[in-house]
Amino acid sequence: MRMGGLYQTEFKIQGLNYDGIWGPVIECNDGVEMTRKIQAVKGTREFYPEQMYLRNYLYEKVRAASQAFGYQEWDAPFIESLELYAAKSGEELVKRQSFTFQDRGGEYVTLRPELTPSLARMIAARQNELIFPVRWWSFGPCWRYEQPQKGRTREFFQWNVDLLGVDTPEADAELIAVAAEFLRSVNLKPSQASIQVNDRRLMESEFNRLKLPASSRLGLSNLIDRRSKTEPDQWDNDVLELGVNQTQLSGLKELLEDFSMWEKSESLKRLFSALDSIGVSEYVSFNPSVVRGLLYYTGTVFEAFESGGSVRRSILGGGRYDRLLEDVGGKPLSAVGFAMGDVVVGIILQEAGLIPEFRASTASVLVTVYDQSSMTASLMAASELRKAGINTLVYNEPSKYPRQFKYADRMKIPIVVVLGPEEIMRRNVTIKALNSGEQVSCPAADMVEKIRSMLAEGN
Repeated sequence: MRMGGLYQTEFKIQGLNYDGIWGPVIECNDGVEMTRKIQAVKGTREFYPEQMYLRNYLYEKVRAASQAFGYQEWDAPFIESLELYAAKSGEELVKRQSFTFQDRGGEYVTLRPELTPSLARMIAARQNELIFPVRWWSFGPCWRYEQPQKGRTREFFQWNVDLLGVDTPEADAELIAVAAEFLRSVNLKPSQASIQVNDRRLMESEFNRLKLPASSRLGLSNLIDRRSKTEPDQWDNDVLELGVNQTQLSGLKELLEDFSMWEKSESLKRLFSALDSIGVSEYVSFNPSVVRGLLYYTGTVFEAFESGGSVRRSILGGGRYDRLLEDVGGKPLSAVGFAMGDVVVGIILQEAGLIPEFRASTASVLVTVYDQSSMTASLMAASELRKAGINTLVYNEPSKYPRQFKYADRMKIPIVVVLGPEEIMRRNVTIKALNSGEQVSCPAADMVEKIRSMLAEGN
């Protein structure tokens, strides 16, 4: 067998002819051409049942945390106009990280790289109709053209939570509390994950005190955001290159080590008091190095980090953004929100052993099939169990019992119902709990009650 070359195909899709479609070819000794196996697109993700289980687990947890605080679920189109992101996201995301293309009408569109701009557009479109404050959350796919690596893919799911129409420290605290509730719900302790808080207004006043150049402050914010990932000497040089003098650099470094600075801010005092009242303060602390470098944050900013692992990985981040709605054509509206991708938090939970055990089947019961003549009885028994709310599957082909029991064991189905000729004749069933080995026979009329009891006992 020899691989190489290209072949040209002609095929039809819904009556349309497509010529000149090219693909790799494998040339065999017998002259038959076979196409190479098609691989998944680089950076995308395949959700086999095990991965889908984790995805659904995270979805259930973010939904529960969101709804516990009264938030409503929403979603937006997967494809958006490219100009939507210029208002918020900056040149790097728009030009380098977006999956962008022209549609057939010549308009530039993109697979959404994040959800907040879509939220702002949708709120602005119905700003006169909505009941404020608005509490919305979403969990959906996004795409960014990044270099794939551990913890970063080009396709990911993002959890967004936003509160619009309230401008108070207590509103900011509520968003932080939603994030903390999620961390608690997935059994991440404060020693394993923490939420670190700052306020852009406080930092701006401190920048003024140090007389840092106004033209350099966006760059300085980005450098502060990356400080923990940069060598100290390199970081100092980068700051000096922005027009900061040596005295200002020393003052800036002292500032970033002042973890009691929050006491200068009445807003942060109220925020931490609210978090204490809500009961999540053990997850939250002040960190002057958290500035969230994006252009649109106007007040409180926060970021959650893994704190127990060997690598300090960011789990989620957000803050107050009071100007974004104006940038997409809406009226001024206060807003605070955060976003969390599913990739990093999934890795953290797996490494910490916090993902519940995956079960290969959603069924709690397997009903055996002795032979073709008993198939009807097996199907009817399974149907009765499903009507009672018990997930049940039928083996669906006559086979020896050991094979059927082995299948149930491998699929982690805890209960097996045996319906052979003897059971059918006597209108009985034999029920076996695979975990404990308990086996009982009972009238078919008592099957549902007995199985419920065995499942409640943990069998």
